[in-house]
Order: sequence, then structure tokens, then C-alpha cells
Amino acid sequence: MTAVHDVVPARRPDLQPYTYLRRELVEPDWRRFPGWRHVTDAQWRDAQWQRVNCVKNVKQLRALVGDLLTDRFYDDLAADQRDLATMSMLVPPQMLNTMCPDAPTTPEGFTEAFLADPVRRYMLPVASDRDPHWPSHPHSTRDSLHEAEMWVVEGLTHRYPTKVLAELVSTCPQYCGHCTRMDLVGNSTPQVDKHRLLLKPVDRQDRIVDYLKGAPGVRDVVVSGGDVANVPWPQLESFLMRLLDVDTVRDVRLATKALAGLPQHWVQPKVVEGLERVARTAARRGVNLAIHTHVNHVQSVTPLVAEAARTALEVGVRDVRNQGVLMRGVNATPDDLLDLCFALQGEAGVLPYYFYMCDMIPNAEHWRVAVWEAQALQHAIMGYLPGYATPRIVCDVPYVGKRWVHQVAEYDRERGVSYWTKNYRTGIELQDADALERRHPYYDPISSLGETGRRWWAEHDRPE
Repeated sequence: MTAVHDVVPARRPDLQPYTYLRRELVEPDWRRFPGWRHVTDAQWRDAQWQRVNCVKNVKQLRALVGDLLTDRFYDDLAADQRDLATMSMLVPPQMLNTMCPDAPTTPEGFTEAFLADPVRRYMLPVASDRDPHWPSHPHSTRDSLHEAEMWVVEGLTHRYPTKVLAELVSTCPQYCGHCTRMDLVGNSTPQVDKHRLLLKPVDRQDRIVDYLKGAPGVRDVVVSGGDVANVPWPQLESFLMRLLDVDTVRDVRLATKALAGLPQHWVQPKVVEGLERVARTAARRGVNLAIHTHVNHVQSVTPLVAEAARTALEVGVRDVRNQGVLMRGVNATPDDLLDLCFALQGEAGVLPYYFYMCDMIPNAEHWRVAVWEAQALQHAIMGYLPGYATPRIVCDVPYVGKRWVHQVAEYDRERGVSYWTKNYRTGIELQDADALERRHPYYDPISSLGETGRRWWAEHDRPE
């Protein structure tokens, strides 16, 4: 009889598609940039210093990085800001410092590494990044999720039966190139004249609270913007306490990319003390208080980010969760997603929650992935992380909402058109008898299609 060990090869870690290796978080040395050579630790930890020293234009980036980047890169960045960008440039030092942490110090070497850097790709897009043939999908729109169309009062989107989105502010500490709210958030660009919130903040908050008091079916409020880190803390705390006074509200989620892009804000004593007051009040009233942040690559998970997340948990916030965006060239590989999730969950105390497929906004085709690619990624990351920390990859379908990528009802792979259904009516469909039967389309990037599909789009839907 042959022994089992004679016919079954030994299992080796290097045969697994992904091998986990614990890595300690590191804060990159910001002094590697010429403009920050004399910045002290105390300055770096200061939220106001971070805000004041954000990079807002090509001139400021050149002053910081100098000859480490070639003129070719600066020209590429300027061309994108002039001709293609839907978001103005605003990058905090913390965010910029996570780009190219180990880049060569020669101009050509640094520029090559900077161009390839995943954080740079979505925070500082350049013209050569964009899809040269289809920079925008023919069905892309400025408000791709139709959130403003579903406002019940200014800034309050009621899309789901039990959940609402409250946009308190239209600014962020940093602007991501792929922002789904590019229609409203940030300064206008040469390509996009932004819409504006018209009501005074106090009036908008009054109307939001009044609506919630009259909508007992709503139990979950996402407080967002923009970014809640840009709401003065006393104003934000007052609004949150008013939310907690609404008996039917059971979940409050604070949306802030600043936990990753400006963690210094969330460790300020006045913010920490105020957050603890809110958390204690929420716990006393049986309300789940959570922070939702937005980290897209493992390089952005640093000790300061972990400190900000753990501080929030220590003062009573129930969960800190991550809602990333799936983007080609940034994180659209199994290794990238798993590296990020293990750093978030294991080292920073942040729960991997969602990865959204990048929305169909203008000039975003180079970032977007096809539904079949997202399905393959969901399959690839299963089984490595704890079940509760395995993120769902979702498609936020216009007029539908979040759907797991395997919930597609029908899929024309050749033309890249998927069809989705839903089990509830949005606020604008309450009188629509056919709303639950209708199929809603979503479109893959045309560059992901085969020759037949690309030719069909060129013949039928090429923008003039």
C-alpha cells in the first residue's frame, strides 16, 4: 500500500495565489521632498499646518518637489488640469507623502515611479493617464447617481427606503480625481462649473432634521458632503446631537476621507473630546455611531491613520469602516486589495466594508473596470480575510443603488451592458407601478471590450 504522503505533494505557501505576510505600518519620511526638509514632527502632526500646506496647483507642487520631477510631468499635469480634470487640485501633505515612498532620487527615476504610483494616479491625474479614445463613456453624467434628483430638501438624498444621505458641506480636505460628487464638490474647473449649496448651513440642517422627524421609516443617516472634517466641529457636534434626538434614527455614519488624508484632524483634542461626547450620547440612546473612511491603497495606511482610527474606537465609536473605490492602475488586482484589507483590519483597526466600482462620471474611463473584472476580483479575495472583514465589491447602479457585482440580472459582455433590478422604490418612484420590474443598465468601459464591441460603440454612440 502506498502511503498518502507519497502521492500528495506537500502544501507549500508559495503555491497559494496570495501569501499573507504581516507588515508593520510606516510613516514615510516627508523630508525626502526638498520643500519639506525642515518640517518638524510637531508641524507634521498639526492639522492646521497640513491644511495650510496643501498642494493646490502645479506651481506649488514644483516648489515642493522641484527637479525630482521632470518638466514633462509638470506639463502633463497642467494639461490635465486645463483640459480634462473634473476636480480641482487639493492634496494634503499627509496624502502626498504616501506617494512614492521608496522612489529613486534621480529626476527620470523619480518621475517614472511617480507616474506609476497608485496613490498619485487618482489624487494627481495627468493627461496621459486618460483613455485617449474614450475618456468619457457616452452615458457618463455629472451626477452619475442622480443624488440631487432625489433631494427631499437641499442636500438630503432619500434613495433607499430606510436610509438617507445628508450632505452638510460641498468641500473636502482633499479632492480625489474620481469623485462621484464632482458635480457639487470642490472648486469649479475649466471643464466643470460646479453646482452650489444655496441654503445657509444652519437652515439646511434645520430642514434635514425637520424632514427626519416627519419620516419615521428612516433609521439610518449618512452624514457626508464633501467631508464632515470640513464642518467646524461645534457645528457638526450640534447637528449630530440633534440627529440623536430623533427617536427613529438608529444608525449614524460619519463619512470622512480625512481619516486617511488628514488623520491629524481626527486626533486634535477638541475633536476627540467632542467625538467622545457624541459617542457616549449615541450609546446611551442605543444608536450605532460609525465612521466611514475612504482608503484605496495600502500605501495610504500609516501609523497616523491607525492612531486616528483607534482613537475614534477608544472614545466609543462603534466601528470605523472603509469604503474604497475599485480603480484600474490603483487597486484592481487581488494582491492590491488583500494587502490593503490586511493593513486596514490587522494594523489600523479599520473594517474593510465596500469597494465600489468607479462611477460613470466624465473623463473616468481609464479608472473604471468592467463588471466581469469586478466579479473576478470578488472571487479572488474570498477565503483569505475573516468573513466579517471580507469586503463586498458593489456596483452603484444609477436609479438602483448598491448591488453586489454578482447580482446582475442580465449581461451583454460583447457590448459591455449589464442590467440590474431592485426591490424598493426611490423617493422619485413612489407612484411608479413598474419601478420594481424595470431593468436599469450599467456600462462597462469601452476599452475593456473586444473589437466587435468597440466597433459597435464607435458606430452607434460615439459623442460628437
